[in-house]
Amino acid sequence: MDMEVTAWTSLHSAINAQQDRRPVSRASLRRVASFARPHRRGLILFLLLSVVTALLAVATPVLASRIVGAIVGGRDTGTVTRLALLIALIAVAEAGLGLLTRRLSATLGEGLILDLRTAVFDHVQRMPVAFFTRTRTGALVSRLNNDVIGAQRAFANTLSGVVANTVTLLLTLAVMLSISWQITLLALVLLPVFVLPARRMGARMAAMQREAAALNAAMGTQMTERFSAPGATLVKLFGRPADESAEFAARAARVRDIGIRTAMAQSAFITALTLVSALALALVYGLGGFYALRGTLDAGSVVALALLLTRLYAPLTALAGARVEVMSALVSFERVFEILDLKPLITQKPDARTVPDGPVSVEFDRVSFAYPSPDKVSLASLEEVATLDARGGTPVLHEVSFRAEPGRMIALVGSSGAGKSTIAQLLPRLYDADAGAVRLGGVDVRDLTADSIRETLGMVTQDGHLFHESVRANLLLARPEAGEEEIWEALRRSRLDGLVASLPDGLDTVVGERGYRLSGGERQRLTIARLLLARQRVVILDEATAHLDSTSEAAVQEALGEALAGRTAVVIAHRLSTVQAADLILVVEDGRIVERGTHTELLAVGGRYEELYRTQFATSDTPADVAPDGAKTVSGA
Repeated sequence: MDMEVTAWTSLHSAINAQQDRRPVSRASLRRVASFARPHRRGLILFLLLSVVTALLAVATPVLASRIVGAIVGGRDTGTVTRLALLIALIAVAEAGLGLLTRRLSATLGEGLILDLRTAVFDHVQRMPVAFFTRTRTGALVSRLNNDVIGAQRAFANTLSGVVANTVTLLLTLAVMLSISWQITLLALVLLPVFVLPARRMGARMAAMQREAAALNAAMGTQMTERFSAPGATLVKLFGRPADESAEFAARAARVRDIGIRTAMAQSAFITALTLVSALALALVYGLGGFYALRGTLDAGSVVALALLLTRLYAPLTALAGARVEVMSALVSFERVFEILDLKPLITQKPDARTVPDGPVSVEFDRVSFAYPSPDKVSLASLEEVATLDARGGTPVLHEVSFRAEPGRMIALVGSSGAGKSTIAQLLPRLYDADAGAVRLGGVDVRDLTADSIRETLGMVTQDGHLFHESVRANLLLARPEAGEEEIWEALRRSRLDGLVASLPDGLDTVVGERGYRLSGGERQRLTIARLLLARQRVVILDEATAHLDSTSEAAVQEALGEALAGRTAVVIAHRLSTVQAADLILVVEDGRIVERGTHTELLAVGGRYEELYRTQFATSDTPADVAPDGAKTVSGA
């Protein structure tokens, strides 16, 4: 390793020295060991190869000194040739071992990244919806990228570096001291001149890098928010593109200035350290030459000392920052473990059962619920706040009880924020009730398997979310084994077959992020087609047709009427005309069911339902748009 590479290593360690130095617990070390355990054979081989490589690195200068001694001593050419061939063989061995070590390093590092990322990804998928409503997506993604890669360094670079550098340093010092302890000690006197500037320069460069990282993060957040379809629309609507551009340009200009200053500081640092290394070599040659001329040291030893010197500074400076690098990697591990330590609120019992066959009833039995407090579902670092919001845990449902018989439709109506959507979210176990029981087919959902619930219950929400994938991929999310004919049948029933057939790539047309290449009504109909394809026995419609125009709504109502035939349905709606034919209407206010009955019964009572009804149709000549032939309309508004 030449002096320039050594300088870069020293500078990198000095910059890392400014990073987080929080103490790492023994529990964290044990968990790190648990992740390393599946790779233990590769790690042992990796460390052995690192030791052998270090031994070969020291052997070359020693052989070079013997060649010089043989030349000066006038020995036969055979000795010189054999030593030269031995050096060549060592060089070939070093190259081969270097490639093998790099292969092992890459395998171990990438294998660790795979294990960590998979563990975090699987764990995050088990977190409750409340976790995602609080967490900043960018902060969570950073854990899967930056922190996982930081943890990888502990295996791929730092661990091998510590072992190889320690062996190299000890062997090099031993050989140099055996040759000339005086020259070795004098050469070591220059070490502080080599390391201290790295620390001082590293502190300044670390500060600049932290500022640049913060600016880059701010620019990344700005781009993520402004380049999404809703964000770009908001900027255009309020006419602020110039202001946004100016703000972005100011940050980018500051990053440019920091880049220039960093480049100049690095160049100055490398130049200074190269000068120091030249002075150290001059000392070896000068003092060694002096001893050689006096007959106390041979010429070969002087050459060996000069070559060994270049192999002494590198491990010394690398080990000076090794502790910091190890701590930095372990801190990355702890940030990953922080995610893994968040306990999912929704877990499946070991003896969980499936939903009984046949038509399925839905029952709420004195259900009370409060959204979980932030400390149970989130981390301050993931929300990018100093401390978590203390609010939470306030009850939003109070002893809610009702039963939907198999094949019947129940409608939930009431003011916004009354708790209707919360009731709907308890059925698929997006949350668990705090008291009481939610049952499917007479079985508490907490006693059912997650797969069984998903196969039994389908839900269409108001936003109609789609992934940035093809139409086909978004539909097959509901039932991956569905065939082409079944997909087209679902599209036909949701009145989308003509649109999809006209798209450039048909079913393989990508719908865009959140489906924004489609209109609001088209997106919603595609989510309804997904529901039709799934063929679940219980259907939840949370204002499912809220984004449809009257023409599309009529078509989708017809499709949904067909889809709901024989199925149990829970429908949330604001527009009362769409749920008049429900078997049971529940009026929800402040988390309580305040009224229940059919449309006619509730109007006769003259309570909250009648008030909502008259408010909605106060300006209408006809009190309601009753569906023909008594068909059940299921739209939301």
